[in-house]
Amino acid sequence: MSTPVIAIVGATATGKSAVSLALAKHLGGEVINADSMQFYRGMDIGTAKLSLPEREGIVHHQLDTLDVTQDASVAHFQEAARTDIDDIHDRGLRAIMVGGSGLYVRAVLDHFDFPGTDPDVRARLEARADAEGPGLLYQELVSKDPAAAAKMQPQNAKRIVRALEVIELTGQAFSSSLPVREYSRPAVQVGLRLPYETLDTRINHRVADMWERGLVDEVRHLEAEGLREGVTARRAVGYAETLRHLDGELDAAQTQDLIAQHTRRLARRQHRWFGPDERVRWIDAPHDADDVARAARDALATLDS
Repeated sequence: MSTPVIAIVGATATGKSAVSLALAKHLGGEVINADSMQFYRGMDIGTAKLSLPEREGIVHHQLDTLDVTQDASVAHFQEAARTDIDDIHDRGLRAIMVGGSGLYVRAVLDHFDFPGTDPDVRARLEARADAEGPGLLYQELVSKDPAAAAKMQPQNAKRIVRALEVIELTGQAFSSSLPVREYSRPAVQVGLRLPYETLDTRINHRVADMWERGLVDEVRHLEAEGLREGVTARRAVGYAETLRHLDGELDAAQTQDLIAQHTRRLARRQHRWFGPDERVRWIDAPHDADDVARAARDALATLDS
């Protein structure tokens, strides 16, 4: 039997990066990032991306693979991450995937074949999303594929556009192309759980820290690199709100409050994504930096259960 992939999953700010790093050091592994916003070069502070020194010599894959003007692709990530896994295991090491982007995690772990794409159809739908807002497109999706719409947020323009694109190109429901909960290779998913009241406080502190560390300057620099032209990157939590701050729409306090609010919503969506998956083995998230070793031990214990 081949070596299982270890996936550390759960909501943002639960300590996934720290736990994956501890596991990699203990097991002799390398980390594969599955946070879609950490694919982007320069999006560091606002995504809580580990700096090179913070990685402590552990090799990380799928970080800084895109410019902010490029669109993240689940299909491309699936191919690249599976190649990374095979390479890591061929070298006798352990592949540890980490991230809260549920669709990206499942695309790698589960049986998931992607319908084709058409740049012209997608561009037309994206133009409509920009001009009309995602709400009208979401209502169109509700009428065409209510099962798919029920699994999406009405504000998630990227996923709505993709669903409508697949429906137009294939004539079939987008929901029929979603992954089934069946691993394509041996895998263990370890979820980090934290009560919402504790997580919300942690998120508030994280946003304040990001602001102090220079989030505004980071976004200003990325704006010069074409952030506003990016389909995916400019909508990222923390970046979309800070662009509004740079436009004078929001003051500093309003921007931080809105980032924290949207991050809390993101955390709940992430939990709702992973929560129903009975394959995820849940452990208590680390309470602080001193508790990471305990969480790593709990994660290791799940590998033998």
